[in-house]
Amino acid sequence: MSEAIFTLDAQVRTDLGKGASRRLRHADKVPAILYGGNEEPLAITLDHNKLNQAQDFEAFYSHILTINVDGKKVQALVKDMQRHPFKPKVTHVDFQRVIAGEKLHTNVPIHFINEAKSEAIKGGGIAEHHVNEIEVTCLPKDLPEFIEVDMANVEMDQTLHLSDIKLPKGVESVELGKDDETHDLAVVTIKKAPKVTVDDEESTGTEEAADDKDATEE
Repeated sequence: MSEAIFTLDAQVRTDLGKGASRRLRHADKVPAILYGGNEEPLAITLDHNKLNQAQDFEAFYSHILTINVDGKKVQALVKDMQRHPFKPKVTHVDFQRVIAGEKLHTNVPIHFINEAKSEAIKGGGIAEHHVNEIEVTCLPKDLPEFIEVDMANVEMDQTLHLSDIKLPKGVESVELGKDDETHDLAVVTIKKAPKVTVDDEESTGTEEAADDKDATEE
């Protein structure tokens, strides 16, 4: 994957308000805010096409981005993104500054691997994914783009919880750090596939059709 998708150019904006944001969007620009890191929030503007292409990649949301703000490089994470309700348009983005040496909190996507090798799934089971990402805390240098969950040896009716997931070195689960076993969330379960049954109404209709045919033949 090209590192170019993780670098964005931005300009400081001073023309604020709804009217200004509308004008930016009409010019294929995206209003955004950059906050955190013991600095004042900064209103910025980005090119919509570049941002729209980058946000198609899953890694864009869990990768530390470089934002060139009028020539100054800032490390940041996407914290929130607003989209148009029906057009393929990004309408606003919140970025949080990332400071080297300071732990960050973010969500990292889960990749479920080796499902095709699972004997339980080969035997007719289905994998029910309860969550698709894990909230973690770590130093910026330890942030993974995704976390793998190996399904090869998961058995029928078995549930993997957060405590069963091996996290990369230096990465901790936010939920498991809350000292409450109710936060050991279910991640995935392999269940038996439901049996397909003929609908009673359809069955009755078939029987009635057969009776009518018998009566006609008589």
